Amino acid sequence: MLTSVDTDLLRVLADPLRLQIVGLLARETLCTTHLVEETGARQTNLSNHLKVLRDAGVVETEPCGRFTYYKLKPEVLEGLAGSLADLAAIARATADNNVKRSCP
Repeated sequence: MLTSVDTDLLRVLADPLRLQIVGLLARETLCTTHLVEETGARQTNLSNHLKVLRDAGVVETEPCGRFTYYKLKPEVLEGLAGSLADLAAIARATADNNVKRSCP
């Protein structure tokens, strides 16, 4: 059985606001002020979601004066994408070979 898919990371990315943040950070490094403007979320709510993303290793911070910038760590998403691609390949091979367990 395949167990390499990071279920904790999937849970982190399943939240719509966190996924929106990840999408924005995929395009550019942004500070909290930018993310508030782009998402319409309240500062405290956004900060909580950014902490979850940091703790999961999805984003890293970059201090710049009195601002904190957030940057996406693409290798984390690439790892998850690879695990899901492996799972899809197994499913494809199973479908192509009509693999099924017989009923008792």
